[in-house]
Amino acid sequence: MDEYFPEYEEVFKCPLSGKASRHILKTCPFPKFILEMGEDGVTDEIKKAVKKTVGRKKAAQLTKAAKESIGVDYGEEAARLKLRLMLEELELLEKQTEELEGQMADALHQTDYADFLLSIKGIGVVTLAACLGELGDPTRFEDSRQMSRMAGYNLVEDSSGKNKSGTKISKRGRKNLRCVLYQMALTMVATNDEMKQLYHYLKTREKAPLRKMQALIVVSKKILALIHTLAKKKENYDPGKVFGHVRREQLKAAA
Repeated sequence: MDEYFPEYEEVFKCPLSGKASRHILKTCPFPKFILEMGEDGVTDEIKKAVKKTVGRKKAAQLTKAAKESIGVDYGEEAARLKLRLMLEELELLEKQTEELEGQMADALHQTDYADFLLSIKGIGVVTLAACLGELGDPTRFEDSRQMSRMAGYNLVEDSSGKNKSGTKISKRGRKNLRCVLYQMALTMVATNDEMKQLYHYLKTREKAPLRKMQALIVVSKKILALIHTLAKKKENYDPGKVFGHVRREQLKAAA
């Protein structure tokens, strides 16, 4: 689209998410085809996809953009075919993803602790299912430190020859589990007040502040601790119980 109709995104800001835009991309995606149809023809095409009054307005915008387009004006038929095949492939992948996520949700709800874990703000069905798929039943662990070791979050000496420069995570664990926890941590520091507060404290504390990735690892380990505790006790998430006394005092002093 950048090559043949770069102005398209001025009309449809999110060209792949809307039904009207998807339909136009399949039928008349480039200026040549839009101008051949005319405003009325484009309006009719949009109305085939959505039953709204925006059809005429979008058609007018598309027609105007097509007339003024600086896009390539040769090879449109081949490009349209290629675009249509790419859209069909995208829709197949979306359908498969939807089916897979549905199966993940079904498997998750077969456990007797799913609702307790989903009460944690920032954790969704898909990410939790992916996490437990790597982790297994969290209640089988004696404590969350065992879960952290499975993810490869246990600390080892970071040294080279005679030089010792500190510690680092071992990464001798499940890489996919770390990837899922990283995504969960990114979401939770943006949506969960307690994790956001912890993340900010770790990065800005006076003594030994952590870098971004280091802080996210600590948040990830905290997520594992929450999953273990709530699954074991079969309790809903309670913001007041997330941190122990020492951590609460640290956060309070840093506020």
